[in-house]
Amino acid sequence: GQGREGTTCSRGPEVGFEPGRCDGANEYSHTLPRGPASHGVLGFHSNLLPSNHPSEDRRSGATCLPGGGLLLGVFDGHAGPACAHAVSQRLFYYIAVATLPLRTLAELEQAVQEERAVPPLLEWHKHPQDHNVRSGDVIAVFCSVCFCFLLSDWLQDGGSISSALVDAFSRLDDDLSLEAQAHLRGSLPGRSLTCPLQVALSGCTACVVHVSQGVLHVANLGDSRAVLGVQEAGGGWSALSLTADHNAQNPAELRRVAGEHPAAERRTAVRHGRLLGLLLPFRAFGDVRFKWSSEALAHLCETRPDVLAAVGGVRAPQNYLTPPYLSARPEVTCHRIRAADKFLVLATDGLWELMHRQTVVQLVGQHLTQHSAGVTLGGLQRLLLERKGRALAALEDQNAATHLLRHAVGDDGYGGVEPRRLAKMLSLPADVARMYRDDITITVIQLNELHA
Repeated sequence: GQGREGTTCSRGPEVGFEPGRCDGANEYSHTLPRGPASHGVLGFHSNLLPSNHPSEDRRSGATCLPGGGLLLGVFDGHAGPACAHAVSQRLFYYIAVATLPLRTLAELEQAVQEERAVPPLLEWHKHPQDHNVRSGDVIAVFCSVCFCFLLSDWLQDGGSISSALVDAFSRLDDDLSLEAQAHLRGSLPGRSLTCPLQVALSGCTACVVHVSQGVLHVANLGDSRAVLGVQEAGGGWSALSLTADHNAQNPAELRRVAGEHPAAERRTAVRHGRLLGLLLPFRAFGDVRFKWSSEALAHLCETRPDVLAAVGGVRAPQNYLTPPYLSARPEVTCHRIRAADKFLVLATDGLWELMHRQTVVQLVGQHLTQHSAGVTLGGLQRLLLERKGRALAALEDQNAATHLLRHAVGDDGYGGVEPRRLAKMLSLPADVARMYRDDITITVIQLNELHA
């Protein structure tokens, strides 16, 4: 019932966990049924190529029940995969609760209070190798901690999708911190999630899209990106960014960080392009050593050296004067889907470090157009002549995310893929791959029919 497609073997080096294997690896495609329930989405393609072992990236996709709407997201972890793993499993539940109608919220609250079974909130769309979520445990944890707060905030905010996304992100980050503190005190309930301190001490960025009734809401936290592929009247392609990076390259972010701390800290809050000279993204889940008080961090160092050793240690950064320095409040963009909007690319920064957004949109647009139009024998012969043999590489992948990965890793400098370079890059040992690229996670969401 998950709509699993597009996992057939493709020629050439496979893009996945184990280079050389031809088994679909992390490739996943899902087609949505036509009609109002699709909310303007035809389907999506996704793939993940790790460089860290294990990968610190995660991805999620789900349909909200019963409120409706599609949720898709990519999550880029750092200092280990724990935070990205937890957020990829839990965030969509927070969003689902925050976007429910008030009557349904009241029914859900009553079910929790009476300890009755909670009705399904999400229909997950996952590759079989993706980490599965134990929905009962997740709901039990977050409902007991924050359900009443979510309900009261929802009533106050008036029910907009934008405010619901902001609230869900912020509430989840608060809960990750609270659970870590409770674990530190030894007071966390027995049904809690695993290693809450590891979750809170590591971190992750997130880029999530909520699609409902033909409207995109993109909530971004960090430096993953959402880029819209727009097909122009003449058939060409243009890229429209729906997110802004939250780092030192963004002047607005620099002003925000400076404005949240005393003037005396303007030279120390951001040093060498990093938050307190250490962290590249200015917004992220977890990373409590940029959020907790100095006293709390000192207590952590004294009481749990075992956990600290497992995550590489922690100490209060230099010039740590007026925390928090790191925000988990996402920036939300709203966009109504137009006829010319053909697809949306969600990807972690590993892709954008290798490819410009216009190149990404051009490759996806051409790939989807070729597959939607079909290729006859004569047409294939013409393409082979025109592109001097590169058309076969362009057509071998059914999955648009896999197609992007091949070009990102095996780029020949002329818009094609050089097979030897691709094979070499995919065969790098685990301890060497990270020197050449980051983990890359891509989800391509098709919004409208394309025309050739």
